Amino acid sequence: MPDSPNRSKPTRADYVHWRTITTRWRDDDAYGHLNNATYYEYFDTAVNAYLFEATGTNVRHLPQIGVVAETSCRYLREIGFPEPVEAGLVVDKVGTSSIVYRIGLFQGDSDEAAAEGRFVHVYVDNTTPERAVAPMPDVIRDAVTRLLP
Repeated sequence: MPDSPNRSKPTRADYVHWRTITTRWRDDDAYGHLNNATYYEYFDTAVNAYLFEATGTNVRHLPQIGVVAETSCRYLREIGFPEPVEAGLVVDKVGTSSIVYRIGLFQGDSDEAAAEGRFVHVYVDNTTPERAVAPMPDVIRDAVTRLLP
């Protein structure tokens, strides 16, 4: 995401892959809109569901696994139950051991995102208790490079 505080709202054209997420009654907070913590659940769901599907493997069982090192959300308008949310996914950067994703959340017919998240996975050794940073598996690299714009 650009660092400018006046950056424009992301649109559907900014994303490469799509997933529909069903909202639930419990997703809304006391104010009647999606709870801020739920946005992060949706980001996690969009990224990890893509990885499971694109790799054809249970990514939890790979020798190196992605752990979340950074997340953020830019809230642009309210969304909530009962309409489904469409999550757009794109990758901004693929490093040796990290991936930077952007996830746009859309609800209804609007072409502009209701929210945009930044989600960074860092790959660590899943075979030791120390979980030291390690190069990401090729199966992950192959899957996420398809999400580059």
